[in-house]
Amino acid sequence: MTTIDNEHHDGHSDAAPGGYEGRRRPGELVFTLLLAAFSGVLLWEAYGISGFEALSSPGVIPMATSAIMLITVLIVLVRTLPLPRVTTETIAKDIFPPAVMIVTLLLVLYSIALEPLGFLPTSAIFMIAAVKILSRRSLLWAVTGSLVTLFIVWFVFRIIFSVLMPAGIVPEAEMIQFFRNLFHGAA
Repeated sequence: MTTIDNEHHDGHSDAAPGGYEGRRRPGELVFTLLLAAFSGVLLWEAYGISGFEALSSPGVIPMATSAIMLITVLIVLVRTLPLPRVTTETIAKDIFPPAVMIVTLLLVLYSIALEPLGFLPTSAIFMIAAVKILSRRSLLWAVTGSLVTLFIVWFVFRIIFSVLMPAGIVPEAEMIQFFRNLFHGAA
């Protein structure tokens, strides 16, 4: 497990609004600027829906919500800009550590592999890798826990609720028919 750096962490979450009182965390200003740019683009796109012809036009609600986003992020930017930066933290260690980068990469790979491989193998690989990396337990523990969890999720959503998932390389139709026959025969 990771040890807590007592120099600037007391072991509790500092995810409360503002993080540190009167100081700016690493990356906070850049993130706020990106949010402002994103909100501005959303407002522009919302305006492009129908302009501002009338209060009942289709673009009014998207424009109102994106305008509220832009106004609030500009307020945050004005408050964040003059704050001194926290010098005891780094982005790589405290804000975006390697575990977060690895899981983010796994999620990107998951989204790419989902359609060609299908839900079951892609989810199994993702869950095993993520559980192994994040829990730092044995491979047997990660495989067992992931496969049991995946089976339960698949069974509930695919069999009980009939949610369609990408089949990919797994003969899912035959598996579903097996469970339907199993339950139909028991009735």
